[in-house]
Amino acid sequence: MKKNVVIVGLGLIGSSLALCIKKMHPSVTIIGLDKEETSMTFALKRQIIDQKADSLKEAVVDADIIFLCAPVKSTLTQLEILSHLDLKKNVVITDVGSTKKEIVAKAQSLGLNSFIGGHPMAGSHKSGVTAADEDLFENAYYILTNSDQANAQNVRQLQELLQGTRAKFVVLTAKEHDQITGMLSHLPHIIAAGLVNQSKQFNEEHPRSKQLAAGGFRDITRIASSDPQMWTDILLSNKEALLDLMHLWQKEMTQVADWIASENSEAIFQFFFEAKETRNQLPVHKEGAIPAFHDLFVDVPDVPGVIAEITGLLGKAELSLINLKILETREDIYGILQLTFKRQKDVEKAKKYIEKQTSYLCYEK
Repeated sequence: MKKNVVIVGLGLIGSSLALCIKKMHPSVTIIGLDKEETSMTFALKRQIIDQKADSLKEAVVDADIIFLCAPVKSTLTQLEILSHLDLKKNVVITDVGSTKKEIVAKAQSLGLNSFIGGHPMAGSHKSGVTAADEDLFENAYYILTNSDQANAQNVRQLQELLQGTRAKFVVLTAKEHDQITGMLSHLPHIIAAGLVNQSKQFNEEHPRSKQLAAGGFRDITRIASSDPQMWTDILLSNKEALLDLMHLWQKEMTQVADWIASENSEAIFQFFFEAKETRNQLPVHKEGAIPAFHDLFVDVPDVPGVIAEITGLLGKAELSLINLKILETREDIYGILQLTFKRQKDVEKAKKYIEKQTSYLCYEK
């Protein structure tokens, strides 16, 4: 495949896509553009890209495929600029935004009929070009939107170009994408952020609650630690679907409040029973709308150097941690280390290695 591929935005997603494309298609020429000169210089030096450009106009003049790897609002602006440039007749334009309906509608209104909306459902605790990872998209869902059968060839072309991601491609309409991600990703982020903000006010009256929140509460609100600007753009871009979902959520919470007030134990039991049954049927350790957290728990004795021992073993196994936490849930001589990894295969490798080198019990929840 000898094509000119332009990647606008050399952050985590854009630079990782570049690595994946180059791995499978070494003859492709990748031109990178970023608002930060240092990011382009780094990408060029590390051979993530083949060339850098000084402007969008310069970058896309000979482009066969253009990836817009920027926040939603920036992507809308970039589409406007592209619509006024002299592009190749059959150029394919795509993006990586978390919402699709507004972006796809914008492209259509500008006459960019070869536009294919894209959303790789993958991420990392790290950001920027220095975090580029050719394994980032492995087994993750990569959504492509197509409402025009004439664009089917462009969808296939993108799938072929992106084979190196090892992602699972799913084709949806823009509307369906936004409804699904609204339910499975955007609404949970709102709820998590709301819980954290409510706990902040509660902590002022009950200072000890902050200490106790270090356990389960911190885990169930992990996704609240997200980029505020990115999530502002996402919510405003998907407001139609989210307003409907939030209305339904508020209605359900009002119903639960009524059951509690009237001490309707049967309804409350059924509420939790149905939730338990539904959750138990969800796929385990699959990448979805919200990045999965891959945790390994290790029972360790409360002795000096035990954490250094575990992290040292992980270093020897060439495994990288996303997070390490000590769970203060026991009063005996053993504690629990919670080790968080980027991928499930890293959890399995760590478990096997630690159990081989020590007598510590390792387990997943």
